[in-house]
Amino acid sequence: MITKEDIDRINMLSRKAREQELSDEEKVEQLALRRKYIDYIKSQVRVQLDSIEYVEDKEDHCCGHDHDHKHHHDHKHHHHKHGKN
Repeated sequence: MITKEDIDRINMLSRKAREQELSDEEKVEQLALRRKYIDYIKSQVRVQLDSIEYVEDKEDHCCGHDHDHKHHHDHKHHHHKHGKN
């Protein structure tokens, strides 16, 4: 898990790096914190993706019949006159 302190430290190191060169220790710390942050974000995305339920999957099993559940829509077209009256 990434903490607020981790985020604050990432931002502080980033600001410092723009003003001056980081020490070797700070560079290592920055890389480790960035990796920790990226890993955390990836895990959150994975959780979200794993929780997605697809509508097509539900429709295929909704009533036990082998038929198509596509919806047909009546598309009405509106025409507008443009220009001077």
